[in-house]
Amino acid sequence: MDNIDAIEVEKRLRSLPEALRTRLCAVKTGGELEAAKAEFFGPNGSLTVLSKKIGGLPKSERPTVGQIINDVRAQLESALAAALSAIEEAELAAKLGPAIDPTLSCNYGSFGYRHPLSQVREHVVDIFHRMGFSVAEASEIETEWTCFDALNMPSTHAARDSMDTFFLPETISIAAMTRRDDERFLLRTHTTTVQVRELLKGNLPLQVIAPGRVFRRDTVDATHSANFHQCDVVHVDRNVSVADLKATIDFFLRELFGCGTQVRYRPSHFPFTEPSFEVDVRSPNLGKLSGTWIEILGCGIIHPNVFRAVNIDPEQWSGQAWGIGIERICMLLHGIDDVRHFYRNDMRFLRQFNGCLRSPDNATRSAQ
Repeated sequence: MDNIDAIEVEKRLRSLPEALRTRLCAVKTGGELEAAKAEFFGPNGSLTVLSKKIGGLPKSERPTVGQIINDVRAQLESALAAALSAIEEAELAAKLGPAIDPTLSCNYGSFGYRHPLSQVREHVVDIFHRMGFSVAEASEIETEWTCFDALNMPSTHAARDSMDTFFLPETISIAAMTRRDDERFLLRTHTTTVQVRELLKGNLPLQVIAPGRVFRRDTVDATHSANFHQCDVVHVDRNVSVADLKATIDFFLRELFGCGTQVRYRPSHFPFTEPSFEVDVRSPNLGKLSGTWIEILGCGIIHPNVFRAVNIDPEQWSGQAWGIGIERICMLLHGIDDVRHFYRNDMRFLRQFNGCLRSPDNATRSAQ
């Protein structure tokens, strides 16, 4: 090999890439790859030995052979880099385990689903959307004026007592929310505060619902919670009457509780409506409660003082307002006897509601 000419050097150089590819076929680990690399780039490696021969060649042939050496070196390095990448990917795959088989069926039980209260809220919103109502929302932190004064509640009203309402410290300052002198912030006790916020905008006529969370200092038991959910309904237009109120409520309750649902109205009193009514419902689709009259909501025609508080002329505008509890609806539809189940995050309870909201009519057909 000491006396080989330029043609022989070139021939042997050009054979190195194929020789390396053959050698790499048997390489499986990083250590084996380093050994293969040394056979070509090490002190006694094939490329190193042939590169040293360039000094014994005629000067006129050295540039050509030097260029071939550079080309071959690039090919060898490229092959080694590709082999290293393949080894690293194989090692990573071994650590991660077997590849995902896309042909296997999915385990749908691992997916999340809506909470029963969320399902009921969406069902309620859907019914009102079909009647032309839109959804309005506002802050859960409110002022005394919005929560009480604007709704015609006197300063002596029981709901304003600290035992019923969560008042915030007087040092609290809420950004972008103004209050009158000596007025406190509080956690809203009803979503009727959204009615006030919407009326203050002055965009009449108005037809909105306000589903949301409210807070009261109630002792927690099977039927009470310190925080729960309501949906307030507000319809303001010219000449809104009790007939409009009754038509809206009758349609809503029959859509909610199914065919055969009966509705009755009893005179009552609320500071923010006049006249006011308590509404009872009786439905054949409520399991053990079928055929029983159940108090379900309070309603009425918006009191003129509420309109005056928000600078709306009660001689020109009138409206209906009423509210219903989301938990109350859910408990009746599903036969749940303890409101605390909704907040305990017990998956054994929540998994029962995986899927669509139970249809009262479907429940009746199943029972038959």
